[in-house]
Amino acid sequence: MARSPTGFYAVLALIAALVFSPVLVPAGAKDAGAGKTAVLLEIKGPIGPATSDYIGRGLEKARERGAQVVILRMDTPGGLDTSMREIIQDMLTSPLPVIVYVAPGGARAASAGTYILYASTVAAMAPGTNLGAATPVQIGGAPAPAPGPDAEKDEGEKKNGEKGEDSGKTESKPAKPAPHPTMTDKVLNDAVAYIRSLAQMRGRNAEWAEKAVTEAASLAAEEALKAGVIDLVAGDLDELLEKVDGRKVTVLNQETELHTAGAAIVAMEPDWRTELLAVITNPNVAYILLLIGVYGLIFEFINPGFVAPGVIGAISLFLGLFALHLLPINFAGAGLILLGLAFMVAEAFVPAFGALGIGGVVAFVVGSVMLLDTDIPGYGVSWQVIAAIGGTTSAFFAVVLVMAVKARRRPVVSGTEELIGSYGHVADWADRKGRVRVGGELWQASAAHTLEPGARVRIAAIDGLALTVLPADEKNEEEDHD
Repeated sequence: MARSPTGFYAVLALIAALVFSPVLVPAGAKDAGAGKTAVLLEIKGPIGPATSDYIGRGLEKARERGAQVVILRMDTPGGLDTSMREIIQDMLTSPLPVIVYVAPGGARAASAGTYILYASTVAAMAPGTNLGAATPVQIGGAPAPAPGPDAEKDEGEKKNGEKGEDSGKTESKPAKPAPHPTMTDKVLNDAVAYIRSLAQMRGRNAEWAEKAVTEAASLAAEEALKAGVIDLVAGDLDELLEKVDGRKVTVLNQETELHTAGAAIVAMEPDWRTELLAVITNPNVAYILLLIGVYGLIFEFINPGFVAPGVIGAISLFLGLFALHLLPINFAGAGLILLGLAFMVAEAFVPAFGALGIGGVVAFVVGSVMLLDTDIPGYGVSWQVIAAIGGTTSAFFAVVLVMAVKARRRPVVSGTEELIGSYGHVADWADRKGRVRVGGELWQASAAHTLEPGARVRIAAIDGLALTVLPADEKNEEEDHD
């Protein structure tokens, strides 16, 4: 029985359809989110050198792996100005859109976080979050000067002038020159100009941005959305990606459309380098490393050949100096710490009876308090650490001082001074000179009169290698005078 050619061709058509169907399927029929990646970076806590390093390297890695967008989830009370500016520069020069998302609920983008939020390609917040209070902290707590006697006087003259204007007796006075701008004014104006420039670049509310700096204004998420400070409010990351999908944004002066719906979120955790940098740039750790380095080198110089204190001290000192280089240190504070250490070390060698030690402890503690020139939370040396190290150092040098005083009060037990007041016997004598045996040694000696061999004598003085002796039962003239 012959096979039908029609059935044969039908089977071939079915096989071809099964083989080539994946190729012939239209692109739009595939999963819209297939192959899309959103890299998640996270800022949690104070912003410092480790944070800026992590964000910069994270943006670079996201570009290398072909991510469509970077989400920067943030919860911060603020941070260092230099680190904040480095993060913003990395964001503005990145070829990837950067979505800054203040989350989870209860999080905040205060101080430096507000600047970063304004610099983002898309600014988003979760419900129950807030932003603002962007006044530089070095000047934020300075209250307005209270009106003094001159102000009251000027106010009185102003009132009198107003009354006199009605009576026609007003005397014109030259206007007072405007006060010269202070460093506080310069820092404040610089911060205002910076955040306004970010707001204008991203098309956000520049007037409120200025109030956040000059008046420490803050807004909740919903209020920020209504005021045009942020672009959207999202409850979680999935909702965030859905809401930004299809949004047109500008990246490196080029308009692009975001396609984020269904994108896979890949969290990029800090690596060992970032973790190490975060540890050593902790002000308390940097402070302790600096002291370990100084004490280690001092111990090595006093006891050459121990090697280990010198090696540990050198490594700790370089790590501490590297960390302090990245932190806003006060050089006067660092100088006082070194001066205090020098005084306390000198106390062990110079008989200052505690003056150098006490002065060194005072300089050390004051310098430790002044060391970091910032009031940013998380970037100051803890007073508990200062108290512990200052107390330990003070106790150590107090023990050294007590031991030194006790040593001075003890009788001399070695050297030529120990011979004075000790006893010996005449070995041989002629006229007023001879030799005496003291402690098994023969010494040249002299006396005021003749002595008999074997007589017991007491040493009254030493002149070079010659002794002046007296009979054991005779007292010195100085003792008689006393």
